[in-house]
Amino acid sequence: MEGLFIRSIEQHIPLEMIYLAENQEITQRTLIIKEVTEEYITAYCLLRNQIRTFKRENILSIMPETRTKQHYLH
Repeated sequence: MEGLFIRSIEQHIPLEMIYLAENQEITQRTLIIKEVTEEYITAYCLLRNQIRTFKRENILSIMPETRTKQHYLH
């Protein structure tokens, strides 16, 4: 997972994430990672079109985006 985060930061590659929100709702997001800490990731969320913070322990799945090959400039 760390390698995916670093690649997203350095190359602005979007990642698809399945996430368990605080209200126990499962959501799918497409993100470009901006910063990683031990407990959180900060990323530009393409669903909400804004910077969001996610708890690492609530990430159920994360992988490179498969729908498009274009790079994002966020």
